[in-house]
Amino acid sequence: MPTFFNKYYPVRKIFFFLGEGLLIFASVLSILIVFSSWNIFLIDPSEYIFRSLTVTLVFQLSLYFYDLYDLRKPGTTTDTFIRMMQAFGVGCIILAILYTLLPSMIISTSIFWGCYLIICVSLLAWRSLYYLILERKWLSKEIILVGTGETAAKIATEIKNNRESGFTISAVIGTTPPAFAHEGMFVVPSLADIAGNPRLQHIERIVVALDDRRGTMPVAELLSNKVRGRLIEDGITFYEAITGKILVEKVNPAWLIFSEGFDCGRMTYLIKRILDLSLALFGLVLSLPVSLITALLIKLESPGPVLYRQDRVGERGEVFSIIKFRSMAQDAEKDGAVWASQNDNRTTRIGGFIRKVRIDEIPQMWNVIRGQMSFVGPRPERPVFVEQLAQKLPYYSLRHSAKPGITGWAQVCYPYGASEEDALRKLEYDLYYIKHQSIFIDLLVIFRTIKTVLFQKGSR
Repeated sequence: MPTFFNKYYPVRKIFFFLGEGLLIFASVLSILIVFSSWNIFLIDPSEYIFRSLTVTLVFQLSLYFYDLYDLRKPGTTTDTFIRMMQAFGVGCIILAILYTLLPSMIISTSIFWGCYLIICVSLLAWRSLYYLILERKWLSKEIILVGTGETAAKIATEIKNNRESGFTISAVIGTTPPAFAHEGMFVVPSLADIAGNPRLQHIERIVVALDDRRGTMPVAELLSNKVRGRLIEDGITFYEAITGKILVEKVNPAWLIFSEGFDCGRMTYLIKRILDLSLALFGLVLSLPVSLITALLIKLESPGPVLYRQDRVGERGEVFSIIKFRSMAQDAEKDGAVWASQNDNRTTRIGGFIRKVRIDEIPQMWNVIRGQMSFVGPRPERPVFVEQLAQKLPYYSLRHSAKPGITGWAQVCYPYGASEEDALRKLEYDLYYIKHQSIFIDLLVIFRTIKTVLFQKGSR
C-alpha cells in the first residue's frame, strides 16, 4: 500500500491537485463575496462555501475525466487550454443539471462567468508553472544507477518517458557508456569513483539494476555507502514503484517470496466482499432497463440465446461459467477457440456496440453475487489459453491467487490486446495488483473504469 500510494500520489502530485482545487475554490468564493457588496455579516458564510465547494468538485472531476491530471507527458499551453475548455464545458452542463434540481445552489449568470474567467486564467498560470517544474526537473530526486543492461535500460526509459516519475539519473556505474546515456549523466566504472566527484556526493539513493548479480555485485562498496546513510534499492523494486507493474521477466522467485505484499488480510477481504455485493445489487437494479432493451435487440438481430456462457479459470484455478450478453454470432467458435480482436468480424452489429460501451459485461454481476468473481481483479481467462500461457509466461499461475474481476488494474493501465505479448504485459500489472491489493486500489480502478467506459477507451 505505501509503495502504491507514493507512486501514484506523491507529495508533489497531491500538492498540485490540492493547489488547483484551492485556486478554483478561492476564485468562486472571492467573486461571490465581491458581488455581495462585502455584506459578509449579513449572509450565511456556509452558503457561499457550499456553492464554491460544489463548483470545485464538479470542475476537478471534469478535469480528471479529460485526463488533465495525467501529466506524464504535459502538452502545450494551447492543447491544455482546449482540453480545459472541453472539461469545463461538461462541468457547466453538470452544474446546470444540479442547479435545476437544487435551485438554492444557483449562482447568478454574471457572477458565474466572472468566476469562470478567473478560474481559467489562474489554472492556466498554475499549470504552466507546474509544467515548467516538470520540464526542468527542479523537484526531481537524483539517483545513481548500478548496471547498464536490460533492467537498467527499462528503468531509464520509464524515467525519461514519465516526467512525473520524480527521478533523474545523474550517474551510471558501468565500464562502458549505456545506450540510454544522456548529456550531463556521469558514467563511472565503480561506486568507489563517486567519492572523487563532488557533483555526486549529495545523491542519497543508489538503485542496483544488474541483470546478473553473480560475481558482479559490488557488495563491499554498497555496504560502505549504506552505512554512510545512502538508500540502497533493488532495481526491480524501484521499477515497480515508478511504473505500477512488476518486471516479470527479470524477477526471481526469491524476490517474490521475500518482498512485502501478497497479503490481502481478512478485514480487507471482508470489506471487499461487502463492497462487491453492494455494487453488484445496485448495478443490476440500475441497469435493468438497459439490460431488457439489450436482450430484445440481441434476440431480434440474430438467432441464439441472449446470454452467453463460457468457461473461465478463477480463484485457485477453479473453472466457472462466466455470463455475458452474447455479442457474436451463435457459431462464432465452430473452428475452435481464438483470441478476440478489436475489430472481430464474428461480432454482430449490436454486439459491437454493447462491447464498445461495456454493456455486455453487465450479467457478470451475477458471477460477483455468487462469489465467483469480484468487481476488481485480474480478468479471468479461458482454460485453453491459461494452459498455453502458463507454459510460456513466468509466474502466470499466480494470477489465480486472487478472485478474478469484471475490471482490473491491467485493464485500466494497458490498452486492449489479444496476444501472448499483451498477456505478458498485463501479467505485470496483475501481479502488481495482487501484491498491493487493497480497498483503495479497488476504488481507484473502479473510478478509472468509469472514465474508460465514458470515453470508450480500450473497448473491444
